[in-house]
Amino acid sequence: MLKRMILLGLAGTALWGQSGDFRTTLYPILEKANCRACHNSEGVASATRLHFPEPDAEPNKIAAFGNSLVILVDRQQPDESLLLRKPTARTPHTGGERIKQNSPEEAVLKAWIARLAQLSGPELAAALKYRELENAGSGGVVQDGELRRLTHSQYNHTVRDLLGDQTSPALQFPTEDFVNGFLNQSRGQSLSPLLIEAYSNAAEKLARSAFRGGDTHGLISCKPSPACGRQFVREFGRKAFRRPLDPVEQQRYESLFARDPDFMKGAQLVVEAMLQSPNFLFWLNTTSDPKLKLKAWATASRLSYSVWDTMPDGELFAAAERGELATRRGVEKQVQRMLADPRAHESLDEFVSQWLRFDRLTTASKDRRKFPYFTRETANAMTTEARTFVSDLVWNDGNFMDLFTANYGYVSPELARIYGVNAPAKDFEKVAFPANSERAGILGQGLFLALTAKPDDSSPTARGLFVREQFLCQHVPDPPPGVNTNLPPVTEAKPQTNRDRMSEHTTNASCATCHKLMDGVGFGLEKFDAVGARREQFELQFRQKPKDGKEEDEDHPLPRRIVALPLNTQAYVAGVPNSEFTSPAQLGAILATSSLCQECVVKQYFRFQAGRSDTLADQPLIRRATDDFRNSGFHFKALILSLVVLREFPEEIQRQDVANNHKSH
Repeated sequence: MLKRMILLGLAGTALWGQSGDFRTTLYPILEKANCRACHNSEGVASATRLHFPEPDAEPNKIAAFGNSLVILVDRQQPDESLLLRKPTARTPHTGGERIKQNSPEEAVLKAWIARLAQLSGPELAAALKYRELENAGSGGVVQDGELRRLTHSQYNHTVRDLLGDQTSPALQFPTEDFVNGFLNQSRGQSLSPLLIEAYSNAAEKLARSAFRGGDTHGLISCKPSPACGRQFVREFGRKAFRRPLDPVEQQRYESLFARDPDFMKGAQLVVEAMLQSPNFLFWLNTTSDPKLKLKAWATASRLSYSVWDTMPDGELFAAAERGELATRRGVEKQVQRMLADPRAHESLDEFVSQWLRFDRLTTASKDRRKFPYFTRETANAMTTEARTFVSDLVWNDGNFMDLFTANYGYVSPELARIYGVNAPAKDFEKVAFPANSERAGILGQGLFLALTAKPDDSSPTARGLFVREQFLCQHVPDPPPGVNTNLPPVTEAKPQTNRDRMSEHTTNASCATCHKLMDGVGFGLEKFDAVGARREQFELQFRQKPKDGKEEDEDHPLPRRIVALPLNTQAYVAGVPNSEFTSPAQLGAILATSSLCQECVVKQYFRFQAGRSDTLADQPLIRRATDDFRNSGFHFKALILSLVVLREFPEEIQRQDVANNHKSH
């Protein structure tokens, strides 16, 4: 009965006084104040007790949400309620003043608080239960799609393992788009005409290459004969489609094979056709098959593309056939075996390169006059350092949160110059950062500092945004339409640091809230320039007028007057208690111990593994995986195992939650 009241949202209950209906009175005010931007599962206020329902939520759920705000009401002194004091900025509020004091909007808010202060009986119980059910994922829907298209990296790895082909044909395919921070998200996996054509061309070349000079890759396991042709179709089809062929498919490809009397050419026709089939280009993620005949094969593909970024091997196929993937023990055994295979390193590299956005750096340009030593080789060295750094933490069972605190890097001659250290005898050996460098972890490395900068200078906003989105999983809203994002120009008469110029962000009401979230973080990293080199002062260069009237060119630069300004790197992470810092090392220490950051690491890997954003229904799984991650000492291999197993056996989460509830009562 109680759950029914919650789901109905008490919509039919008579409202008190003049407060009116929440959905038509206070809710539009909160929406107009843009409270949702921070108070959602990915917002800056995600750790608070106030989470808005989905934008398209049913009226009943909105009504239930309105009643659940009772947890923010002081029932003895309503005017002291956080629900009133926070949005009106009477109490310090990261979002600033969202509802003006003594305004008509505040009057509506106060009326609703008065109503909530008088809730009692079943109404109060239902209101208090709402958030508990939300945290448990009630009402949310797991959105795993039945099919997932091969990403370009999965395509390359799959044709390598299927055909022995090392040419990486997908490098020539149309570029993939980042969606939700990754390239493998289901929302971005449409098939364009260009991609379909690329698949066709690749299939033709791969099939021709596979049998050039005979069966050089060992694709045929029998002596050529009609029976061998049928066997080849069955065996190759099972690998290519990651499941057994059904009788109709078997007959279709046997007929295609028989079109050419030359055995190898018939096999080539089959390979070319199968490589263009949706059954190859899409892998089975889940199955709605009522007889569950394909469930084990879907599990095998899910494991292999999650852990290896490629197709299942013979042992995984055999485990599927034996029914071992239906048990937790069987899945754990396979995942542990797979983690010891080099292919797991390839999958991790894909995750790291996308999570840390290597692409932004490899396509970035820097001012050649200011940074002549920043070249393509420098950018590649930065990505190699980050990849080596993360791989060492993962595969040598380090504490993964050292990602933010480690006092060393993996240095090449190009990086040694930027870091102010001696180049090691061998490229990318571990080198300790000088004690006074204020560098630590990924935040002190060239990759992060350079990819979050402009061509000619650092960017506090970009750096703060990256920390928010990649390391705290907090989405910062886009700027309002029509807002001028240009900063005032720097003049020789009025030289200013970035911090001084960006003061406009804090005085303009339409900019202040979001920029406080980003700039407040980025200012603490200002001792590092656009390529990650340390600087003690902020230098501005002003071109001097030529005496002979000649224009400047690359070979004849005009002299510059340099103005050096002191740097103020006092910063903090709004929304995170005790988060003041002045350097990457100090910020790294804050992130490493932040529960928000620790959970964000889990969320990011979940999104990569699942190919979609996390939803309300996934929160119990993510919390359980985060607990497993912490209990392991933040070993990333333990996180991989935990997430894979929990996704395969979600009912274990429910059983544990029930057990915990019994203990708490």
